[in-house]
Amino acid sequence: MVAKTFKGLEDVLAEELVRLGANNIQKERRAVSFTGDLALMYRANLYLRTASRVLVPILSFKAEDADAVYEQVKQVDWSQYMTLQTGFAIDATVYSEEFRHSKYVTYRVKDAIADWWTEREGKRPNVRVTDPDLLLNVHIAGKQVTLSLDSSGESLHKRGYRVANTEAPINEALAAGMLLMAGWKGQCDFYDPMCGSGTLLIEAALIAQNIAPGIFRKAFAFEKWNNFDAELWEEVYNDDSQERPFEHKIYGSDAGFYAVQAALKNIKSAGQNKVIEVRQVRIQDLHDLPLNADMPAPKALVMMNPPYGERLSQDKDVLRLYQDIGSALKHQFTGATAWIISSNEEAMKCLGLKPSEKIHLMNGELDCLFNKYELFAGERKQFVKDHPTEKKPERKVEKKQQKNEWKTEKKNRPNKSDGFRSAGKPAKKPAKGVTKKWAPRPQRPA
Repeated sequence: MVAKTFKGLEDVLAEELVRLGANNIQKERRAVSFTGDLALMYRANLYLRTASRVLVPILSFKAEDADAVYEQVKQVDWSQYMTLQTGFAIDATVYSEEFRHSKYVTYRVKDAIADWWTEREGKRPNVRVTDPDLLLNVHIAGKQVTLSLDSSGESLHKRGYRVANTEAPINEALAAGMLLMAGWKGQCDFYDPMCGSGTLLIEAALIAQNIAPGIFRKAFAFEKWNNFDAELWEEVYNDDSQERPFEHKIYGSDAGFYAVQAALKNIKSAGQNKVIEVRQVRIQDLHDLPLNADMPAPKALVMMNPPYGERLSQDKDVLRLYQDIGSALKHQFTGATAWIISSNEEAMKCLGLKPSEKIHLMNGELDCLFNKYELFAGERKQFVKDHPTEKKPERKVEKKQQKNEWKTEKKNRPNKSDGFRSAGKPAKKPAKGVTKKWAPRPQRPA
């Protein structure tokens, strides 16, 4: 099997798979391959926080062109995976000089499947753009072609709890990956002072209590497969034995009224009202709050995704905003650890803080820095002397190499086809308990 993810999250995803009990784990480009049984596939879809989908390869071969792909796909016994009544769709991702038009590849795969059925039954199955019964994935790297069944369906970052949005919300899988990279396990208070629609807050709450992120989804693609084991899935879905209590508190704030309202709606939808508190307050006003204000404990983890500048009218505005962020962190959160993600390196310098660690991540199509800041009182030299392990993180060299690899990769971005669901339009960019009778699934109560 292959769990797909986003650039920079491969290590975190591999660690998740280790905890799930997967075998033969190997990191790839924006993916991690592994082996396991049917129950593991169900658990992977339900529990993986940083995966976008889980694929089950059924055919792998080398091909020189789309016609060669057609011949190979036509040799598959498609009656194992579908019937004439099965509506199917195809996604294709191409990293290849030989295959310049990924859309044409999807058409040839569709033709191979349709012709296979026509030769045996005299009829063609239907291509279903919306809500297909069977979703196929074609991945081409050079001349190597892999055809897989998509067991997830809709991307796994779409948890199912989001009922309200703000402008450019952070991707849920990226948010979870950032939290796991920061070592978040619910060991202290957590605070996001620019929470937007509450994604970081909710993902932090789910991780702290070890609640499966897929528990809110209405369906997974594998539920329509011929080999779907309803009894096994029910057992996996209703197993909450790994959940744990959370003894601390999660706080969020935002300057915008509508952002706060959106966050409250999403928090309620996720059933996390008891552990998350949100208020409307500007970042500039945090250091003016009274000492008895309900705020995180000094050793809290602070994390935020501030505006990068694309949505602000003037450069001076975003630079001033980052100065205010740095001031608030230094005055209000002494003793805490802060993590900030942004694509605006110039603005990050305006924080007035020196990062102890830098990680390169992708937020949608934007190359971002995810920086760690130790918020200490006094001189930095004394802090470094007292905390020698913080001086030079081991993965600093690795991340520098990763940055150089990204610069090279940006010159050769993949051709991305959205199968037949896009009707010729370019694919969209990545986004900047069950009842015994299964559907629709109610959300767990708070």
